[in-house]
Amino acid sequence: MANNLANHTAIVTGAASGIGKEIAFKLLDSGVTVYALDLDEKKLHEYYSGRQDKAVPVGIDVTDEKKVNEVFQEIIQKAGKVEILVNCVGITGETNIQSHLVDTANLQKVFNINFMASFYTSKAILPHMVGNKYGRVLHLASIAGKEGNAGMLAYSASKAAMICMAKVQGKEYAETGVTVNALAPAVIRTPLVDMMPEKQVTYMTEKIPMKRCGTLEEAANLALYIVSPANSFTTGFTFDLSGGRATY
Repeated sequence: MANNLANHTAIVTGAASGIGKEIAFKLLDSGVTVYALDLDEKKLHEYYSGRQDKAVPVGIDVTDEKKVNEVFQEIIQKAGKVEILVNCVGITGETNIQSHLVDTANLQKVFNINFMASFYTSKAILPHMVGNKYGRVLHLASIAGKEGNAGMLAYSASKAAMICMAKVQGKEYAETGVTVNALAPAVIRTPLVDMMPEKQVTYMTEKIPMKRCGTLEEAANLALYIVSPANSFTTGFTFDLSGGRATY
């Protein structure tokens, strides 16, 4: 089958919770060996201890470029070949706050985790994928990166940067067998969303024509296609997962 992922190897960041965890589990169920990366090493071992035949938990701060380079080289040496990178690590930062009240340090923290970390990981793996003439990179963005959510300057701007990075990288590596895409969910019920003020969640949900949140399974199902061999002619694209909110 064109979308057969068996015997592939993937690196998933933010794999200890939310969409990252769901995608990692979906990949494991598809026969993929998954290096599950997250800062929360305790949760990683808790969630993946029963999947040691295919899951390798790796505690790491992916905002540390030097550490990312070291760990990725170790993974490449151990695995031999890495076909998939999924960047799911992310935070919302302070929300429900007007731009002139945004704390600069908080904005920089959000960019470091959401954008810079994904830049570091893709920078570390792309030469390897290009050398193998095959690869799938997926950056988890957000509908906020397309439309800009009021009260969420740091988050919206960082996700917009991820979308643009996917466009740039998709074009740069289009002839190499490597695809780079983004996924832009609307509100998905995750621990990250649960920590947000209910007023902010309501504001976002009311914009969705389906009038509901997306599910983790829906996000993982679409991600599975994006990183599969079947997705061979789409790159630099942002896949919509918004219940009809973003139809462009």
